[in-house]
Amino acid sequence: MKSASYIDIFPQVNLDAIDARIREMVSSWISRKCFNAVHNNHLIYNTCWEDPRLDREALEIGEDDRVVVITSAGCNALDYAICEPRSVDAVDMNPLQNSLLELKMAAIRGLNHEDFFQLFGRGWHPEWRDLYYDSVRTHLQEVDQEIWDDRIGFFTPGNRRHSFYFRGTAGFFAWMVNSYLDHAGGLRDDVLELLDCKTVDQQRSLYHSKAISQRLWKKPLRWLLKRDTTMAMLGVPRSQRKQIDLGYPGGISQFIEDRIESVFTEMPLADNYFWRVYVTGEYREDCCPEYLTKAGFEALKHGAVENINTHTSTVEDFLKSSNRSFDRFVLLDHMDWLYEHARPALVSEWEQIMRHAGAKSKIIWRSASLDCKFVDDLEVEISGTSHRVGDHLSYRRDLAAELHQRDRVNTYGSLYVTDCKGMAA
Repeated sequence: MKSASYIDIFPQVNLDAIDARIREMVSSWISRKCFNAVHNNHLIYNTCWEDPRLDREALEIGEDDRVVVITSAGCNALDYAICEPRSVDAVDMNPLQNSLLELKMAAIRGLNHEDFFQLFGRGWHPEWRDLYYDSVRTHLQEVDQEIWDDRIGFFTPGNRRHSFYFRGTAGFFAWMVNSYLDHAGGLRDDVLELLDCKTVDQQRSLYHSKAISQRLWKKPLRWLLKRDTTMAMLGVPRSQRKQIDLGYPGGISQFIEDRIESVFTEMPLADNYFWRVYVTGEYREDCCPEYLTKAGFEALKHGAVENINTHTSTVEDFLKSSNRSFDRFVLLDHMDWLYEHARPALVSEWEQIMRHAGAKSKIIWRSASLDCKFVDDLEVEISGTSHRVGDHLSYRRDLAAELHQRDRVNTYGSLYVTDCKGMAA
């Protein structure tokens, strides 16, 4: 008698689908492990990749406002502080990101602008060790002193990664891309010439006449951009990559290629300090974040920096610990990850945002998705009553779309600007 097979007993089961699901689960597990290992033990961001010029227009920060922002590299927290709000609370789960902001604030307090720009503008300083111990370290808390004692070489010249902007995991990827440019047959010289163009027409002409696209987007770079490990280094979790893979023809590598081509051929590069630092490892005095300008540095040094506080925490826990209301929230793109992996935490976060947002608060966030739809339907409970988050948000869609078109970074799928009627009024 012929014995029954698995297929005979369960003919309705699609084994290929099961195998695909198992492969996806294993791949997702490995990706999360990789992402968590990178983020829990390393400095990720050495510079912010959100354009604060857009944020200032969207937020309209006033002198009475209290601002909450996810720290990242701290550049934009400093930028907002120059607007002289009542306070800027920078919140991040990664203590190294907060410690980087603390180092910038300590250097503002202890250095003159020339040394400060050499340090954070050029990414290194020939006398950094002496400056650190003589003028900067004393302005740091003990925990931050220990962190930067161990990483003093990040700003010391004479090593292979000569600039701080080639440090951290995102910086390491930038360094690899720079090595790629060096070995791509004169591509570096052409990209540098592109950065120095005065008009978009000049950029477009050079980009096409030198066949930069064909020479840049070779198989090794395309392969690298499809790897979860690469995306983890850049702070992009698998959930964000999946959003782009599902929503954009050609997936994430084509998305990145198209966005970079748009930056090079459709947007002025003269003041695009994001891509300049990524390609060269340094800023110029006429192409740098606001906190590095003479005027921005002086405003911070003469009082504005004292309005910034760092918190190693989730946004939810920070808000739970505060009895204040807040007027401006800058949530970056972290909700993409929460929605995929920790939806209850996302609901709890928004519950705290609603509890601490005043009647005229403004909230902005970005997403890898071309259309981020999940926020509105979140249900939060305030004083025993259930509230749909979307019922308390007024989207400024025209403004967001217009600002998104001018985004000098140009790597996010979408930007959201909302007025929020919170419960703290």
